[in-house]
This record gives sequence, structure tokens and C-alpha cells, in this order.
Amino acid sequence: MSSLLLMVYSLVAYLTGLGVLTGFVLWVGAWDFLPWHIDSRQPVDLAQGMAVNLGLLLLFGLQHSVMARPGFKRLLKRMIPGPAERSTYVLISAFMIGLICIFWQPLPGTVWAVDNPIGQWLLIGGYVAGWGVSVWSTFIIDHFELFGLRQAWRHLRGLPEPAGTFKELSFYRVVRHPMQLGVLVGLWSTPVMSATHLVLALGMTAYVLIGLYYEERDLLQELGGDYADYRHRVSQLIPALRRRRG
Repeated sequence: MSSLLLMVYSLVAYLTGLGVLTGFVLWVGAWDFLPWHIDSRQPVDLAQGMAVNLGLLLLFGLQHSVMARPGFKRLLKRMIPGPAERSTYVLISAFMIGLICIFWQPLPGTVWAVDNPIGQWLLIGGYVAGWGVSVWSTFIIDHFELFGLRQAWRHLRGLPEPAGTFKELSFYRVVRHPMQLGVLVGLWSTPVMSATHLVLALGMTAYVLIGLYYEERDLLQELGGDYADYRHRVSQLIPALRRRRG
């Protein structure tokens, strides 16, 4: 794969991933002005709907977890150029999220519905703030590297891949995983929690907690004592009133 072609591939993957993620955030927000969102269709049979939805969550979780492991990354780099590995992950992840948005089955029942206007606006504010924190966190650590563009750009210019370094910046001084915290807040902050939405929120929460276990294990192996000290001082997801001393 030529450097220019790889750059084009990474740009397509980036734009696809960004578009699908934006669509997912709007879809899960169940905005009335959208013709298609998580609560826009009539409920189906509970058993059938749960089977499909759990299957979609399982596929999503397996893809994200397996492709994020160092061993799989090394295997993938034997089949494609190394700088294209992250873009491939982004592209396939976008496909899996798209499957959820298209095939997620509506279920009968409502868990809660907040009628108080102040309560509604507080929950909508939590939704906006949660997804906002998640997006902003990607720029703190390098948004374009996270989505694969930086690797392709370095390859195009003939620059080597830099060694991994540990940085403790902004939101990452408060919690170790602000991106995932933002996702969870965005998923759970809704004035109307339908059973359809609840299953998605529970499934994504379980995936985040399991995924963070393996991610932190990999980070400890890669970054060693620096990350171990950071892990000791800073809480994982729930912001502490003050950091513990290392």
C-alpha cells in the first residue's frame, strides 16, 4: 500500500468513524426531530428483541476487545501495513456501531419518564456534558492518533513511530478514563428511560467495565511504574474529592 493510498484510506476511515459515532450519539438521545432513533419504532416480542440485542452487544464487545489486544494488533500488522492498523480498527468499529443503530430491537416498557421541566433539562444537560467530555478527552491525548490519521500522516512523511509515553493532563488528573466516564454519563442521562434504552445502557456499561480491566492490564505492561503510581493516585471512573498520595 503506497503512502498516499494509506493516507486516503485512513481519512476515509476517520470520516466514517466520526460520522457513525455522531449518528450513534444522536440516535441514543432519542430526539423527536429525528425520523430514526432508539425509541422511534414499535416494540417487538420481548424474547426475540432481547436475543437480537444481546447478540449485537456480544459482537460489539468481542470486536472491540479482541482488536484492542496487543497480540491481535501484532497479528494484524503482519497482514496490513502497521500505520493502517488503527484506521482498520476505527472502520470496523464504525461498522459494528452502525449495526447496533440499524438492527437494535425496540422492547416494551418504560423504566422512568421525568415530567418535571427542571429534571428534564438536568438530564439533557448530563447527556450533552457526558458526550462532550468524551469527545474533548480524545483531543487531550491526541484525537487524530486515536482515530488513525496521525499514523498515516507520519508514514506519508517518512517519520518513525514515537515511543509510548505517559502523560497526565486535564480530565486525566481527575479520573483515569474520562472518555469512558463521558460515554456512561451520556448513555444514562435521559428524561425517558425506555426498556430499549436500558438494555443498551446496561450492556455498554458492562462492556466498559470489562474492557477497562484488560486495557489497564495492557497499560501496566506497557508503561510500568509510572502507570502503577497513577493508578494508585487517581480513581478509575468516579472522580475523587482529592487524589491519594502515591
